[in-house]
Amino acid sequence: MTTLDPVGATCPLPRTETERVLLGHGSGGQLMAELLDDVITPGLGEHEPLEDAAVVTADGVDIVFSTDGFVVTPRFFPGGDIGSLAVFGTVNDLAMRGARPVALSLAYLLEEGFPVDELRRITVSAGQAAEACGVRVVTGDTKVVGRGAADGVYLTTTGIGLRRPGAAPTATGGVPGDVVVLSGPIGAHGMAIMSAREGLGFETAIRSDSRPLHELVAAMIDAGGAGVHTLRDPTRGGLASALNELAAASGVGVEVEESAIGVPEAVASACELLGLDPLHVANEGCLVAFLAPQVADAVLAAMRANPAGREARVIGTVTAGPVGRVAARTLVGSRRVVDMLVGEQLPRIC
Repeated sequence: MTTLDPVGATCPLPRTETERVLLGHGSGGQLMAELLDDVITPGLGEHEPLEDAAVVTADGVDIVFSTDGFVVTPRFFPGGDIGSLAVFGTVNDLAMRGARPVALSLAYLLEEGFPVDELRRITVSAGQAAEACGVRVVTGDTKVVGRGAADGVYLTTTGIGLRRPGAAPTATGGVPGDVVVLSGPIGAHGMAIMSAREGLGFETAIRSDSRPLHELVAAMIDAGGAGVHTLRDPTRGGLASALNELAAASGVGVEVEESAIGVPEAVASACELLGLDPLHVANEGCLVAFLAPQVADAVLAAMRANPAGREARVIGTVTAGPVGRVAARTLVGSRRVVDMLVGEQLPRIC
């Protein structure tokens, strides 16, 4: 599509595809949000605000429920594989609503010709990850499609958990004055996937941060109770998209200090080389939280006592607005708006 400027020159305008699904619709960023808002959620009728997991109350018990699909390529990468990633990812989604994981389902979509030995390795890894989390895989499903109809194997996991007493974290819970805390460095997972996929020989090996976070969350809840207002693990779309989603859902603004956000040197160097913003790179082993200021010190101390939160730090504050805007104070003292990822920066990372 083109338009004429006043002197008759043509200038191409970007046009968003609306009739077909794009790879960017799975990014966890703006395109994905538009797909959910315009197509998926209207078709499903009334729904609660979108969260990492839903809370369903049955007979007075708060049951937390989540489901997720995993299509990562390569299937084995430094620091993990599709099997352990599927288990940890779903356990973490339950944890972001303050839940203790109880049980998982695991479904396989297999392509004809997929090596059985590789399937066995993936399954053993998933089983070991579940055992490490103290949760059982209790049900599942297996489907096989023809050659060329899938990329080897896709996994779908569903998890249920029980909300911990005193826990009430929600994407809508942020209030002005809250302290923004990050549990650890960012960017390792996305860059580990990119390095393995493209065969990039970085001087320092980058390993995914894939790990479970439910015990870290339990320590945070024990220390801060209902003062732990909001939790989110910044997976697809990275920290930037997570903060934008939380700011919009809570009706607040967020301001962060760029210098306070931990980016490993190897990740920063790789992002600079590839022209990527670390704030948009996926993570699988850290979380961001909005904490009431009166509990922030106690929660930070509890986080730092846990291996998954050893490098926890304050990175900013929640403000009254502009609503939905995330701003960062840069290393040179200026401010910049931190936008949500629009398309797909690193596809197939989970």
